[in-house]
Amino acid sequence: MENLSKYMDVNDQHVLYSIVTIILSPLYWNIVGRWERKTKFLTSSFGSKYVACYFIGLTILALGFHRDYRFYELIESQPKSAFLDQDSFKFVGSVLLVVGTILVLTSYWKLGYTGTFLGDYFDILLEERVTSFPFNIFDNPMYIGSTCNFLGLALRCASPSGVIISGFVYLVYWIGLIFEEPYTEEIYRQKNEKSM
Repeated sequence: MENLSKYMDVNDQHVLYSIVTIILSPLYWNIVGRWERKTKFLTSSFGSKYVACYFIGLTILALGFHRDYRFYELIESQPKSAFLDQDSFKFVGSVLLVVGTILVLTSYWKLGYTGTFLGDYFDILLEERVTSFPFNIFDNPMYIGSTCNFLGLALRCASPSGVIISGFVYLVYWIGLIFEEPYTEEIYRQKNEKSM
């Protein structure tokens, strides 16, 4: 395989922008979610936990769109690989994009807006854990789907740097889950204790 170092210019500002926005998204929603859970500042400021949650959801969406734009800029600014520029890799990229989009959209469909965008941190809790598709296949299908979309686009564009940064996306989500999952489990444990 070709020397990957010649396909990723680490001095390109797009690499830094992409990495920062990839880290910023889960960092933002974890910090804001926990802050809201402890202080209820946004709920009291907006006068409604639903309005506050919808507002935070919009900011998370905006950060996500900005992150995706920065990733696309990275792919466009970095050199391409002749090795990855084959129909087989483009096909795999297309499959990953379809699978990733299905996972993200069906996750959103099952969780709803507030279930997707920190509703549990605003005391907008689901009645029970979602266990139907895609949650019967993956514990965190939105993160898996999002990672598939990054990798799929990187392969479609024959971008080694995009492939590497897609791996970084997965790593960031994995680290985020180390903090998110126990915290969310505790929220629902407290809910179950109150209902007994």
